[in-house]
Amino acid sequence: MFSVSPAFWKLFPEVKIAIITVHNINNQDRTQVPDSVLQHANEIAPTLIPDEPISNNGIVRAWRDAFRKFKTDKGARSAIENLLKRAKNGNPVRSINPLVDIYNSVSLEYGFPVGCLDLDKVNGQLEFTVANGTEHFSAIGENDDEIALPGEVIYRDDTDVTSRQWAWRDSSRTEVTETTKNVVMYMECLKPEWQVQYRNAIACLERRLKNYLNTTCTITFVSTAKSSTQFN
Repeated sequence: MFSVSPAFWKLFPEVKIAIITVHNINNQDRTQVPDSVLQHANEIAPTLIPDEPISNNGIVRAWRDAFRKFKTDKGARSAIENLLKRAKNGNPVRSINPLVDIYNSVSLEYGFPVGCLDLDKVNGQLEFTVANGTEHFSAIGENDDEIALPGEVIYRDDTDVTSRQWAWRDSSRTEVTETTKNVVMYMECLKPEWQVQYRNAIACLERRLKNYLNTTCTITFVSTAKSSTQFN
């Protein structure tokens, strides 16, 4: 089960979230995804944020406004701002593994963040909520245990936090690796006027999963009208 808490909807009633599950992935063969896919995406990304300073661009401004509504660490930015900024500054997003390369390419081309968890490492229910300040978290690449800030937006399962401050940092426990076989992904649409581009991004993700990994996905949506959905 994936659910969104009333505390989140109170802050962001217009958000829509796609929950995408994918099974039986071969995430080890790097030849499955041509280098040109990520290269092209890195070239497209700067066209989404052409203005200077970067905060003058609609995508960045909207996400920064959203981050001001909840508690964050100093300097925390949305995942999509970080990706787009890297590409624009000549520091292209590099290949990690086939699955990550696919969803990063979609984010770079369409301007929507994609979170991804190893489904076999998710414990129980997955929830998008507001932290009370007692939830534990261990970031990718770090050994220290952290405690979420009271009031920050988090993804969590029955064990602990899987993504802090929306999807600014991800948990090492549920990280997608080359041995990952099954995943649950989430893609948020922050503003209603982005719906057409959002649907195009989801369709592109679905198409690339089919074309490059020869796998299909299951997609459901969560909003204030439907605050939970099953995934497996």
